[in-house]
Amino acid sequence: MNVAVSASRFEVLLEARTLYTQKELAERLDYNRKQIGRWEKRELDIPLAVVPALQRIIDAHSVAPTGSEDFTFIDLFAGIGGIRLGFESVGGRCVFTSEWDAYAQKTYRRNFGEDHLIAGDITEIDAADIPDHDVLLAGFPCQPFSLAGVSKKNALGRPHGFECTTQGTLFFDVQRIIAEKQPKAFLLENVKNLLSHDKGNTFRVIMDVLEKQLGYTVRPMVVDGRRFVPQNRQRILLVGFREDVGFDWETLLPTFPEVADGPKLASILHPEDGTENEDDQGRYLLPSGKVQPKYVLTDRLWAYLQGYAEKHRAAGNGFGCSVVGPDDTSRTLSARYYKDGSEILIFRGKGKNPRRLTPRECARLMGYPESFEIPVSDMRAYKQFGNSVVVPLMESVARGMKPGIMQLVEAAARQAAAKYG
Repeated sequence: MNVAVSASRFEVLLEARTLYTQKELAERLDYNRKQIGRWEKRELDIPLAVVPALQRIIDAHSVAPTGSEDFTFIDLFAGIGGIRLGFESVGGRCVFTSEWDAYAQKTYRRNFGEDHLIAGDITEIDAADIPDHDVLLAGFPCQPFSLAGVSKKNALGRPHGFECTTQGTLFFDVQRIIAEKQPKAFLLENVKNLLSHDKGNTFRVIMDVLEKQLGYTVRPMVVDGRRFVPQNRQRILLVGFREDVGFDWETLLPTFPEVADGPKLASILHPEDGTENEDDQGRYLLPSGKVQPKYVLTDRLWAYLQGYAEKHRAAGNGFGCSVVGPDDTSRTLSARYYKDGSEILIFRGKGKNPRRLTPRECARLMGYPESFEIPVSDMRAYKQFGNSVVVPLMESVARGMKPGIMQLVEAAARQAAAKYG
């Protein structure tokens, strides 16, 4: 028998259900689908404490763009959303996100809200369940692809598809989603070493799959983030379109700042002169504006790094800690920065131990806006920014891709109008 349920509570639930499935609401509310089903059937009263949560879910959805975007995209291996920021800046709307790391999810959610759920392990997501989209974005991890399995099947006369070359790698998940959803374009980002990885086999397989098997026009290019931020950071970017829309790196690159004209570290360092003293509730700075002492290397760690560097120099190796100042450009920020900070140490004066960058300085070094919130520990933040992308580079690439994206979006709209009248 149905129980009496407050009409106002029930109306809020119904409104939320017009926006999300039972499963999505269950995950947002930390209830199970069965309970939500019983609320809908009025078999159970809706707890009063759930109503504000439902209202927040509705409000969060209402502030998200709804149909006003120029194109849609999905964000795979999303990290903390650096690529997303670039494509949102030119009129894109994210309709699906996948990121397996819970701490990265926390940072992502804090900065992008709850406009949709963050899917976890992409290997467990059915491509058919991913929303339709115009552009696929992915900063996928690099893994070796073995051709041994294909060779063996050839020898045995067994049939095989192109998946055999990439099965078991995370690129395979990018591949199967492109094959299923046929986005109009994609941007794949990876380390420069992808070109030489596994003696070049990895890159050859990727290009073969994207061009010959999936049928996309692909334009790869290595671009240095130093054009936009004071950091040497070379990454390979693979821009693909379902049709040849004339995208050309040789035309786009001259619109970027020259590497030689890139900014210096002074543009991202805390000034420490008292003019900046309101950051993150004192997390990084003292009331005086000076950087917190915890970021200065201890005598023991500084002595160890210098000794380790000298040992490798004597052996003819290239290792060495890097001490830089305001007029310099840094080495590449890596995910291991939290360990000792050796690749980027900030000079503090003769006879003084250098210091690490603060997480806020790391955010700036990657081109994130000052409004970007850092809700995780320093260790997690260093990992997240070290694994991220140079945001203004992503913005510039998105701007360069947009004419081609819109050409295909508008063509699809004309085809749909002709078909359905």
